[in-house]
Amino acid sequence: MTVLAALAACKPPPQSRHIGDQSTMARGKQVIAQAGCGACHEIPGVAWPRGKLGPSLMNYDDIGFIAGSRPASIATLATFVRDPRSVRPDSTMPAMPISEADARAVATYLYGQDDD
Repeated sequence: MTVLAALAACKPPPQSRHIGDQSTMARGKQVIAQAGCGACHEIPGVAWPRGKLGPSLMNYDDIGFIAGSRPASIATLATFVRDPRSVRPDSTMPAMPISEADARAVATYLYGQDDD
């Protein structure tokens, strides 16, 4: 019992690794709705639509790699959102016609959703 308590004390509390400011996260959620990302993906905080064509974006905070190959970061995800084939040439996701700032807001929103 003492060992378990000691191990639990070493583990940091569960929380998002990427905490963005609230206005950027709100903008990201708005961009997701306007761009229709939910048509292909299940997205935290988006009740409808909840597409199944693309991978679920639930628990995105816990993802290790973007497109299965690049270490997760807001910058890499923002690049992927705007131009997926620049990150993964065989990606089937279409390029999204959004600004760099909006793509970064989308990435900030997704990483900021701690679904644990």
